[in-house]
Amino acid sequence: MPRYDYVSMGFYTYDCLGWPFTEVPAGGGTVFIDELTLAVSGAGGTAAIAAAKMGLSTLAVAGVGDDLMGDWVLQRLQHFGVDTSCVQRKPGWKTSSSIVLTRADGSRPALHRKGATSDFFVTNDMIPQVTDTKVFHAGGVGLMDAMDKGQSATVMKAAKAAGAITTVDVFAGSPKDLPAIAHVLPYTDYFMPSIEEAQALCGLSDHGDTARFFLDMGVKACVLTLGGDGAYYHDAEGRKFHLPSFDIDVKCTCGCGDAFDAGFAVGLVNGFDPETTVRFAQATSALNATGLGSQAGVKDFSHTLAFMKTAKTRS
Repeated sequence: MPRYDYVSMGFYTYDCLGWPFTEVPAGGGTVFIDELTLAVSGAGGTAAIAAAKMGLSTLAVAGVGDDLMGDWVLQRLQHFGVDTSCVQRKPGWKTSSSIVLTRADGSRPALHRKGATSDFFVTNDMIPQVTDTKVFHAGGVGLMDAMDKGQSATVMKAAKAAGAITTVDVFAGSPKDLPAIAHVLPYTDYFMPSIEEAQALCGLSDHGDTARFFLDMGVKACVLTLGGDGAYYHDAEGRKFHLPSFDIDVKCTCGCGDAFDAGFAVGLVNGFDPETTVRFAQATSALNATGLGSQAGVKDFSHTLAFMKTAKTRS
């Protein structure tokens, strides 16, 4: 049996979040808000903690800075039982960090420092440990400068050879980001970008055409998150479906796509069929949106499962 249920490699960030954000005060003025919190976020970090909360034995693979934010990220991961033995830390590195100001409608302007996500590197001697898992997730491909030159593909290939199911999420804003992402696609079972990122990469608008673009590049299945419009699944065997989103009161959308990735992994580990797996991932994402900061609304497996079975969806 694999050592881990889930390995989440990639973008881990320290977030300071405030709600509700209404305006930037003039000069040196002050605007009072109702809530402030901290969270480990990012396509790797959110997924790692959400998966651990829902019962998966989880390994974090990332880089953090030699700073106070790095101290807190490690402490928080360990609080939820995430194995941090593969989180790299070197003198002079800075932790990827954000200041996120969330509006009442859930939108979230942010200030971000890229930090150690650019610097960490999975060496070949680390590969046996980081691929000893049921599900291997690369979160934030396109942001991992050192890894995006080809080593992410090497790790993904090894994960496939070891028998892991592989999932990928990306950070993309234009077609120029595609070359870094293309390296990993032949070793990707489930490619799970937001529709905005997927369309930015391929320049297509139709969901089916967008999915086929990435299927032609080697992925086994495309799972596009559509925000309030739900999720679209399309695999290489021709199975495709669209599921509506849950009808919730949104507080903060920070980390929703990353929480979706974690929920999808939980579904895979539990042997759910594709539709139930997507549904469970949507439930995880929806619960995430009910709290301030990544994972805030995610409690545990049974709570997410009950929500999936009982919550209303949008028509």
